[in-house]
Amino acid sequence: MRIGMPLNYSGGFKETVDDLATYEKAGLDIVYVPEAYSFDAVSQMGFIAARTERLEIASGILQIYTRTPTLTAMTAAGMDFVSDGRFTLGIGASGPQVIEGFHGLPYHAPLGRTREIVDICRQVWRREKVQHEGKHYSIPLPADQGTGLGKPLKLINHPVRDRIPIMIAAIGPKNVELVAEIAEAWEPIFYLPERAAEVWGEPLAAGKAKRDATLPPLDVVAQAPLAIGEGLDDLLDFARPHLALYVGGMGAKGKNFYNNLARRYGFEAEAELIQDLYLSGKKDEAAAAVPRELLEKTSLVGPVGHVKERLAALKESGVTTLNVTPLAGDAAGRAKLIEQVRQLAADV
Repeated sequence: MRIGMPLNYSGGFKETVDDLATYEKAGLDIVYVPEAYSFDAVSQMGFIAARTERLEIASGILQIYTRTPTLTAMTAAGMDFVSDGRFTLGIGASGPQVIEGFHGLPYHAPLGRTREIVDICRQVWRREKVQHEGKHYSIPLPADQGTGLGKPLKLINHPVRDRIPIMIAAIGPKNVELVAEIAEAWEPIFYLPERAAEVWGEPLAAGKAKRDATLPPLDVVAQAPLAIGEGLDDLLDFARPHLALYVGGMGAKGKNFYNNLARRYGFEAEAELIQDLYLSGKKDEAAAAVPRELLEKTSLVGPVGHVKERLAALKESGVTTLNVTPLAGDAAGRAKLIEQVRQLAADV
């Protein structure tokens, strides 16, 4: 398994980038830069590209609604250029809370838009004159919708690669099926390996049955907090507020994708309680209500033997890239954890 690390979108970015060279030497393969309602990811990824040599860089994720498809393609090509071919384009739909609440855009037809965006991006990278007539995007814009002066254009620059890897974040069955059909990589959230086949097995199989033979095997990117040692219950609780935010607060009743996922994992009553508490302003109580089983099975926190067992379960379920958050007080401690998990992953 490749070892990756997500960056924190709420602060400490420059300090983390200062330490990336250390993490590179420790064996870190790829870094994921998020974009929520935070600083944009693109400026930060360019900064990382200038400060690293081997490390792969991925957007984790760019929201599909906030850029035109061609700008997304241009951005990816530009990032691939400044990083000398080290970039992965991570995209996803996000949710109505962010798209409508922060960007003021309608959250509409995420599946259809994602498919069309992928098609347009690949046209741009092949330096074809972009022509797309879809349900959601028309390029060039038809004369009756604009001035009538638009004409097909191709990218001026020659991209480093004409097939930049695309990673799509998805957890719903139809979304996951689409990812397995068209993308190089899939990023689920709160990945629980023992329940993965039950929750996603059918859509993954359906998508792979339609997958283009020129695509590589699907890279499955799972996230997990990481701490190795005895007596780490306090660190296991590190993920409670994060899980409570998503399961309880990222959306409304009946419109929370992450709450639905927790229910599909079998935590129906717990998901309901977490949401009720969170939406009523009781965030600490919501975090306390996150089931310990969910924490343990979506984390890599505990003694060496336990972490090795969890790595084996992840590998057995199909995970090929492990995106870890090393829980240590300094860069040296985080680098040591990266070295440890890399070695343990190689041994399972």
